[in-house]
Amino acid sequence: MTLHPLHHWHSDPSWQHPNPGVYEEFVQSYTDKRFRHWALLRYHRKFVAQYPNLLDWFAADLSERVGRLPYEGPSQMTNAISYNARFYLVFLAWRGYVRFDWDWLLAVRHLRFNELDQASVNQSIEHLVQIAEGLGYRPIDVRYELRWAVSRLLLHLGTSDMTMITDEHLATAIDACYRFGERPDVGEFFKSADYDQHHVRNQYTWYFHVLHVVLYHRGQISTPPQRITRASAPRPPVKPRMQAVVHRYLVVRQLTDEPNTVQGFDTTTYKFITWMAHVYPQIESWAEVTREQVLEYAEAMKTAISPQTGKPLSTVSRRGQLSRLSVFLSDIAMWGWEDAPGRPLLVKGDLPKRPQRVPRYIPDQELERLMMAIRALPCPFQRAALLTARWCGARREEISRLSLECLDRYPDGTARLHIPAGKTKRERVVPLNEEAAQALQEVQALRRQLAVERGFPDRLTGSETRCLFVRHGKPLSVEYLFQWALQAACAQVGLVDSKGKATITAHRFGHTVGKQLAEKGAKLHTIMTVLGHASPHMTMVYAQISDPVVRQDYQAVLGPGATIAGPSAEALRAGKLSHTDIQWLQDNFFKTELELGRCLRLPQEGPCECELYLTCAKFVTTPAYAPRLRRRRRIEQELVEDAAAHRWQREVERHQCTIRRLEQLLTDLREPIEGSEAPD
Repeated sequence: MTLHPLHHWHSDPSWQHPNPGVYEEFVQSYTDKRFRHWALLRYHRKFVAQYPNLLDWFAADLSERVGRLPYEGPSQMTNAISYNARFYLVFLAWRGYVRFDWDWLLAVRHLRFNELDQASVNQSIEHLVQIAEGLGYRPIDVRYELRWAVSRLLLHLGTSDMTMITDEHLATAIDACYRFGERPDVGEFFKSADYDQHHVRNQYTWYFHVLHVVLYHRGQISTPPQRITRASAPRPPVKPRMQAVVHRYLVVRQLTDEPNTVQGFDTTTYKFITWMAHVYPQIESWAEVTREQVLEYAEAMKTAISPQTGKPLSTVSRRGQLSRLSVFLSDIAMWGWEDAPGRPLLVKGDLPKRPQRVPRYIPDQELERLMMAIRALPCPFQRAALLTARWCGARREEISRLSLECLDRYPDGTARLHIPAGKTKRERVVPLNEEAAQALQEVQALRRQLAVERGFPDRLTGSETRCLFVRHGKPLSVEYLFQWALQAACAQVGLVDSKGKATITAHRFGHTVGKQLAEKGAKLHTIMTVLGHASPHMTMVYAQISDPVVRQDYQAVLGPGATIAGPSAEALRAGKLSHTDIQWLQDNFFKTELELGRCLRLPQEGPCECELYLTCAKFVTTPAYAPRLRRRRRIEQELVEDAAAHRWQREVERHQCTIRRLEQLLTDLREPIEGSEAPD
């Protein structure tokens, strides 16, 4: 059994009990009930007789120290002496004689801590309750939660001073809740070996989390409240010389990069070092790493399994990890560090090629159904977040960090949204649809009904900002605002896959806004500003997929009732092509344009080998090409005159044949033979 390191505030090394008169004086001052005095003093004498040295009690088995287990009655207690002495034990910690270990504090259900409350502590706890009520908590619930968490922490610290509680103490308490569930005898204290199934751990960690929230807004601790998670176990050290270089690199990166970026470099380099330790254990420094070894690692990643999904790593994931490794190796080589390669070992051409995908905007029919479900969401925070994403296309993280004063008006009354700096490190101001503006105003009204709470440090500027999407004193997560809300909305209108997962993501709202702006003729700069793009190349994609000229050309060839001419025109009109062939033609339509029309040759027919595509059986053209056809006819006439001047009769016949073919195409298109021509 691992002993908890006791903390004794006196110089006596024998761990003897304090003078009995000190405890007797306290008991007599505590209550006027004489029978209670007698019982408490009797319990004290029995405890001292059983454990003359306090260290013996701390070294005893946990069930013996708890005294009474949940399934035991008053006459079946494991150790009635320990159970009856809890008042005395709490007194010892209250006066600073001892500190209690977390296992005992969590195993004991009821400590009757309020019996020893002093006026100053009671007043401090009530002050915490007032703060919690101002943050939106119910006093009847939060009073018990705060008292429970405060009592355990003070008994663990061996003090009655609540200002002694720090961020580190709260993190340790939450970790202790996880560790307690790993005890093999946990079932003795909670009637079941499955500590997590009965939500005891979640309940206890929640109590400490609520205390963390309140103490943060009180100004006592500096770490903002985050999601309840257990601190990850330290990674085993692998190749110390290589890890030392990585640590130095991360320190430099922290000066300019976001925490997520730094964490990405840390994870990527550790994976590579671990792989090197298994495959090349003789390598001890980065200077010994070769390009061939790095490329071998890149090849091994193709069969690596993601621990999150249980599936092979995607191309995007592999490219991201190798890109970070490439930047790391290039930086330490360029900076001339010791134990670094002499040159970059991985270049851009070595990275997996990322497919260029068209933005996945939400089709109009699906968007209409989805918006009906979003407007019906019961949570005003989720509703406002999704409506904002729908009408301005901002990223999830940007919307979740909106400030309480993010909304105002242009001079003409149009709503104006201030979006914080995000992926592009730049703030921006964009107009906002009135529906989204009203949803944000509803959230603003809810937030202003509560007491003014402490702001949260911005992850880029570090300045404290009063965030809009805050409930119960802590920012709402992007998962709650978007992922969970979209799952509920999509499930309501049937936009889910075979596994019941939503087919719409919040990211697609941005693509939808970009596509709609491009279709309505918005300027490139406008789309860039609204979506927060750093370069015009990102925005040009929306202009390409929404090009009205391309759309008109497509409808002219493959749209219903199109006027077309050419050997393949009759097959298209008669519907002689299969559904698969039509689908292939539609998907590859933009690749088939020729000078005077399009080649609709199918893939199974192989590449077109006929240079004179005017006579190709797969050629088709539309009235849009009539000026080019007339221009080509004029050129052919000039070539006829030139060939006749040189008495090249076969050339004259060839060009006359082309002229007749052009005139036949114009006739089929019901276009005049003479008329406007395409400019040279």
